[in-house]
Amino acid sequence: MLKSAAVVELSKRRKSVKVGLIGLGCAKNLVDAEVMLGHLVEHGAVVTRDLAEAEVVVVNTCGFVEDAKRESIEAILEIAAEKGRGSVRRLVVAGCMAQAYAEELAAEIPEIDAFIGLDELERVPAAVLGELGRDHLPDQHAALRLYDHTAPRLLATGGTYAYLKIAEGCDNPCAFCHIPRMRGAFRSRALASLVEEARRLESTGITELVLVAQDTTRYGEDIGMGRDGLRRLLEVLLAGTGIPWLRFLYAYPATLDEALFPLMAGEERLVPYLDIPLQHASRRVLKAMKRGGDARSLGAMISRARAAVPHLAVRSTFIVGFPGEGEAEFDELMAFLATQRFDHVGVFTYSHQPENPGAAIGDPVPQKVKNARLRAVMRLQEKISRERHRTLRGTTVTALVEGASAESELLLQGRLPQQAPEVDGRVLFTDGQARPGDLVRARITRTYAFDLLATILEVVRPAAVRPGLLLPTLAGPARPAVGG
Repeated sequence: MLKSAAVVELSKRRKSVKVGLIGLGCAKNLVDAEVMLGHLVEHGAVVTRDLAEAEVVVVNTCGFVEDAKRESIEAILEIAAEKGRGSVRRLVVAGCMAQAYAEELAAEIPEIDAFIGLDELERVPAAVLGELGRDHLPDQHAALRLYDHTAPRLLATGGTYAYLKIAEGCDNPCAFCHIPRMRGAFRSRALASLVEEARRLESTGITELVLVAQDTTRYGEDIGMGRDGLRRLLEVLLAGTGIPWLRFLYAYPATLDEALFPLMAGEERLVPYLDIPLQHASRRVLKAMKRGGDARSLGAMISRARAAVPHLAVRSTFIVGFPGEGEAEFDELMAFLATQRFDHVGVFTYSHQPENPGAAIGDPVPQKVKNARLRAVMRLQEKISRERHRTLRGTTVTALVEGASAESELLLQGRLPQQAPEVDGRVLFTDGQARPGDLVRARITRTYAFDLLATILEVVRPAAVRPGLLLPTLAGPARPAVGG
């Protein structure tokens, strides 16, 4: 079966219906899954984690790149194959692929019983209970709605951290991305709504709040806040909540307000971390991608950030094999990576899709070449990460404890402020005791390319008392997004 799942039991007319939700895609998609879980719970859901017992399964799909589409299709087909053999008798498809490809999916996979578009998350109970059938297809246009703090939500991140989606959609014309065609134009949530939701999330006992959007640094532009909207939002969240760690992901370089740097340097709760997907360093390739900057200007921005923020960790993502990337352009990217020495890097091969705005330029770089370039980037970054981590040996750090490690319940795992959830490696604690959500002082004992070993010395901030039961973990980790 699939990796894991949050399963809910929905009661109607004295008959119990067990529903499994499989979450795929990025952190923004995960928030949508949490909203759907919230609606199910409002209709009498009892949360369990046993997908094998599910009578109805909701697959929340991702449609960003071909690999994500393939994973979503495989999940749908796997559940479809279970229908009639095990407990599963109904299959619901939600997420980006439901929004953009429901008609095609309905024709190709008749086992799908219902679809939920991005603008109708609240209809998931109707889809689960059979009140929404195959005759209903989401409108095949870009999404228009903007869910706010009034939407019910059940956290699916384990209880130590939560995502706050501050905006929806995207206005950027990146040639490799068709997210605007699915998620619609960029639209910011109201400041008061975000503060209210942050306080609600704080009441669950989270230790870290992670701000996300397709273009986080554009927050507020469309509602009259100018280019400093994200900074103003962070200032309000810092003043209006006591959440120990705040972080934002998916900073778009063209809209990054550099006044964020002194705020980060002066606010201990705003962790020293900059996630800025650059996608490439060659001006020729960036121009073809319909993005600004070059190695010089982007490098200068990173240098200013590092100069302003002590101990800043910088994460970026890059695409190799984009049309126009020859050996010279790839060499320029490798030189940029070697010079900048990022703390964390994600790399993807270009995924040509007919829906992409830049589809007309074709896909001239052979897949074999793309794969070789990806491996070269990762070899270089592994060497850089290993060297950077080596400097931490013997140092004392603050870390967030998340709970038992995936490999062994005998080991706790957690993260440094310089490590974002799910994507940047982890700290494994080989000695000492703490609870999930505790902030601890720890000593780094061994280091590797991506993970660190440490000994817990003391708890410096105990986890907040959580009301009720600890929220369960949803299927599948959030994946790094290329967009931004």
